[in-house]
Amino acid sequence: MSGAERPEWVVREDASATVIVALFVRQALGIRAPEELPHLRGAPAAQPVDDDDAAVLQRQWLAYWAMSVEPQAHPSPVPLDLVGGFETLAVLPVEGFDELRAAMAPLAEDAVAYANWASERYAAQARSGSASSYRAYASAIAEHERRVGRRAHSFELNVQVLPLTQRGVWWIGSLTIAVTDGLRGDVAAFDPAIQPIIAELA
Repeated sequence: MSGAERPEWVVREDASATVIVALFVRQALGIRAPEELPHLRGAPAAQPVDDDDAAVLQRQWLAYWAMSVEPQAHPSPVPLDLVGGFETLAVLPVEGFDELRAAMAPLAEDAVAYANWASERYAAQARSGSASSYRAYASAIAEHERRVGRRAHSFELNVQVLPLTQRGVWWIGSLTIAVTDGLRGDVAAFDPAIQPIIAELA
């Protein structure tokens, strides 16, 4: 059967330090949005504030978040520049983000350390083979195909495995979900949790 006839699916799984830094910044600055997404475990959390400055920070952070999660889908109309102190883990457009850039500056060292810790922890779990990435998704897709009586449609899915305070699965981009690390490592619980996502795509 040729590649054109057979639907293909691609699932990329990661614990992106760039995404984790963005969430660390959100939490440390008390930004509420996206409200459904829980906090990171063990990262500092500021109380949310409701004023004009907070609204400006939230608006800028949401644009930064979209660029961090799905950079190709959210290109910047102006050049991007690294945020000082964040190594290569945070970039912002050179215009229109002065407030967020200034608010992020004192968080750099802690944010980078936390993101590196979380990414290394995920990599170690992946190496240990406790959760084979391909097998986990292949079994969910096979179950979906049995249920609907046809082959799965072609699709792409990016999965960010994150140390969040609540177990669950959340859409964080048009092709990207966040999954709690504890849920991802629990084979029995992960399968039914990923099923609705697969059903939506395939």
